[in-house]
Amino acid sequence: MRRLRVVPAALVVASMVLPVTPAVAGQRSASGSGCTDESVPLTVEEQRLARSEPQEILGRSGFDSVPSEFTRALCGADSYRQARESVLRHGQRLWRRAVDRAQGRGPAGGDLDRLDDRPLYWARLGMTSQLRRWRPDFELSDARRTALLDRLERSSRGQDAIDFSAGKAGGPEDGKGKGLKRMLVTGFDPFTLDEDIRISNPSGADALTLDGTVLRTKAGKVRIETAMFPVRWADFTRGTVERTLRPHLPKVDLFTTVSQGRPGRFDVERYNGAWRGTFPDNDDVSAPGTVPVSDDATQPQWTATTLPYKDIVSAPTGRFPVEDHTEVVEIPAGGSDPVTRPDGPTEGSTAREGGGGDYLSNEIAYRATLLRDRLGLDIPGGHVHTPVLEFGKGNTDPATGTITDPEFLRNRRDIIEQVHSIVRVAAER
Repeated sequence: MRRLRVVPAALVVASMVLPVTPAVAGQRSASGSGCTDESVPLTVEEQRLARSEPQEILGRSGFDSVPSEFTRALCGADSYRQARESVLRHGQRLWRRAVDRAQGRGPAGGDLDRLDDRPLYWARLGMTSQLRRWRPDFELSDARRTALLDRLERSSRGQDAIDFSAGKAGGPEDGKGKGLKRMLVTGFDPFTLDEDIRISNPSGADALTLDGTVLRTKAGKVRIETAMFPVRWADFTRGTVERTLRPHLPKVDLFTTVSQGRPGRFDVERYNGAWRGTFPDNDDVSAPGTVPVSDDATQPQWTATTLPYKDIVSAPTGRFPVEDHTEVVEIPAGGSDPVTRPDGPTEGSTAREGGGGDYLSNEIAYRATLLRDRLGLDIPGGHVHTPVLEFGKGNTDPATGTITDPEFLRNRRDIIEQVHSIVRVAAER
């Protein structure tokens, strides 16, 4: 994902949790089983859930019941072990339900298009809100609550469900057998929600439509597994990308991270930089500086794609142009001021923007390709930016617009189909 607006460097928010409308201390919810304390503050990201647009998205997809069902399960937990099992079960159920819905299995649950990635995002926030406010009858330390939240995040994003073995639950029958290539694809949550809370992220929809599928290519069948990532600096600092990808990269034949980029075009990002900018994440937190990784003594300033970009950009994959994007921003060796380089970084330079900018799309590309290199893997891998998923011409104002329209649906379907084509080209080469 690329930065869509300029934010001053001074905008650095220290805390991810802000107070909400105060309630009586210790007050418990009157809904459900009454085991939640409404006075507990929510994160900035969770507070947006109260807006009418997210509630409409949940209601029109049938995902509005997810938080309350999860709360009832929490209220029935008599121990930490039971709570852990319940969190895992409901997190995995949410991921599988979103995947099944996107791939046409089971009831749609409402009139919202099946390819929509937003119900998963907002339902997850409903669950994390309830888990944050849960007050069990047994003692629960802050560390254990944090562990439960982490378990919920990972399970509801498919991060712990990546499985290339034959006969995966929910996977296609023709995915069984030997001789399959294996491909790992990742997507992102919606972001820039303060600009337009209706926003969707086609990379998330791509992940949902591709998970567990098998593509038939000229080079044979390709089994695809996917996962999604949050738009939060803190999660990346804690190593969520490496923790998710490290067990699987040595087993795959190729991989690509995907995010939403600029309007009207796809970009295959040639170079990734070791730098974070000032743009705030979904919790309104900024974290400018060098990308924090383990063993920073051997950290390169740049990594590069090994995807077959020449083949991808020359293939007729869909209605949007696909560019081999080589531009970066660097501080040249011995210099002090940033310089834009249209053809990639120069020797000894310091990164300030990769091809994907200085936001989390550049960072996931940097982390994934750095992990590839540190593991000594000779496989194709890199980052693809999709076009921005735009609403129709009469529906661009978030203050008066609707959550969907025919042009919005067409744009999403075309982007998804073109990602599938790009993935097919990469696999064939």
